[in-house]
Amino acid sequence: MVAPELPGGSSGASTDGRRPVLGHVNLMVDTFIVNANLEDLRAIVRGMLATSPPSVAAAFTSAARQRLVRVRATDIPDVAGIFVAVSGGSAAVPGEKLEGILHRVRTLYGSGMGFASLRILARVVSATEGLRWEEDSAMEDTLGVIDADISQAIQSAKEEIDGGRVTDPQEARAVVHELRAAIADSQMDIKKWGGAFPFERAEASLEYWRM
Repeated sequence: MVAPELPGGSSGASTDGRRPVLGHVNLMVDTFIVNANLEDLRAIVRGMLATSPPSVAAAFTSAARQRLVRVRATDIPDVAGIFVAVSGGSAAVPGEKLEGILHRVRTLYGSGMGFASLRILARVVSATEGLRWEEDSAMEDTLGVIDADISQAIQSAKEEIDGGRVTDPQEARAVVHELRAAIADSQMDIKKWGGAFPFERAEASLEYWRM
């Protein structure tokens, strides 16, 4: 009986006619991955990382970073339209594009690419300039979430430095400078119309960060 063909063109048969167990397992695991739902995969990955040596988590995040670079997730997205003015231009709400950009940001800082995520978040903050929003609105809540994202991305960037993964310190400093400028400009813009500044945690994190 001929063994089914495995990816890469190999039949999976050994020289003595027996099928290697490892090849069979890889084929079955791939079949599972293709057919499993997202929640099951998340639960399995979390469980595996929680019960494995730290080296496994390091290998996982390294593979994640390679994938994100390959699919150009670090590219600066078009932030036009991530916030939409409504009510005759007197208020703003989050646009549909924003959620996708924030998902991308979180995959970046979650995998240890803090500076790449901060570069994008700086553009998100800058996109709020010239806009207003109502108190206790969806816009205010969303900006609070972005504030938390910035704080987590800063922590990720610090770990990126500690891990020796920053290949261009000058570029990293430029990213931090851009973010500081975006937050300062936002604060000045919001003061003009008397709104509540939504990026207080990010501002505090940047104030005590020295590179």
